[in-house]
Amino acid sequence: MTSCPVIRLKKDEDRRIRAGHLWVFSNEIDVAVTPIAKMSPGEMVAVHTHGGKFLAYGYINPASLISIRILGRDPDFLPTESLLVHRIKVALSLRERLFAQPYYRLVFGESDFLPGLVVDRYGDYLVVQITTAGMENLKEAIIAALDKVFRPKAILLRNDSGAREIEGLASYVESAVGEMPEEIDVLDTGVQYRVSVLQGQKTGWYYDQRMNRRYLADIVKDARVLDVFCYVGAWGVKAAVDGASEVICVDASANALAFVEQNAQLNKVEARVSGIQGDAFDAMKALRADKEKFDVVVVDPPAFIKRKKDFKNGLEAYTRLNQLAVQLLNKDGILVSGSCSHHLPRHELQKVMLQSARHNDRNMQIIHQGYQGPDHPIHPAIPETDYLKAIFARVTMV
Repeated sequence: MTSCPVIRLKKDEDRRIRAGHLWVFSNEIDVAVTPIAKMSPGEMVAVHTHGGKFLAYGYINPASLISIRILGRDPDFLPTESLLVHRIKVALSLRERLFAQPYYRLVFGESDFLPGLVVDRYGDYLVVQITTAGMENLKEAIIAALDKVFRPKAILLRNDSGAREIEGLASYVESAVGEMPEEIDVLDTGVQYRVSVLQGQKTGWYYDQRMNRRYLADIVKDARVLDVFCYVGAWGVKAAVDGASEVICVDASANALAFVEQNAQLNKVEARVSGIQGDAFDAMKALRADKEKFDVVVVDPPAFIKRKKDFKNGLEAYTRLNQLAVQLLNKDGILVSGSCSHHLPRHELQKVMLQSARHNDRNMQIIHQGYQGPDHPIHPAIPETDYLKAIFARVTMV
């Protein structure tokens, strides 16, 4: 077994790890036997049972509730660049089985057994997000592994997520390999989009809703569509490509709407796509005041519930949003309601949608339930990796 500091768990606290979980919580560590307070964030450790038997290698952050994240379970191989190369190749093999073109989430953290690491692929370009101290310590090895496997034109580090603050990490964006263009193209469900991975949200694109946008194709032909929180037009532009008669996209960002316009032009549907800049709730209220009606309304907001303590206020926001959406639907319309909040269970979103329909004296039928795409696989032992919901519902008059 390779030498590194040993962390011993309390009695019987090894069961979750043996069952496949990748997190060790601070209250599961026997700090009397193996104190961790003075250990360096991101330091590699060996996790042992209370009785001293090896369980796994992982990295530690003594200041975090999730104190250790597991990287490897072979006692003879301490996680190094070679392990990263192996895990990246395994992740790549799944994506290549699923997608004909190289546009997908390549690494999805814990679900690809690389906790704290996200990598999105845009053809010859890679965008990396590191959210933990342990992965930050492995940054050079990560870059080397990605470069070895892909030889990309550029690798961009988008290390500016809020999760880094919790880990005590600085926020930054920098090129690691090559030079990332100001704008790059994405091919997603047969539609071409142009995005900025330097200035855009998260890593520049949201691959997770891919399959749900594909399902929308069967619904929008000849329909009037409203796309709220549209970002660069992933839902709205695709709806136009799939035959919608008119699409109105709503976003607070003028820059995002400029990309909507550009993406509509790229796909030759600009005559049927327009934008409204402003707060989503205000814009929807204005449309309601103008007695505008739509055959399909898509509401795909950012996470209103990022932490458990946000649940009440977040639930109220989802409720207001869905009520406004129902009010903008024609007599026999389709509501597509999304949530990327792990802390909002699917049944709660269904409840919000039903209450919104009944609040407006309408009936509702759920016709499809969507999940995150397969390039965002779910780790069966970690419920937090199962986060995305997209519920398609028919809303009719009583």
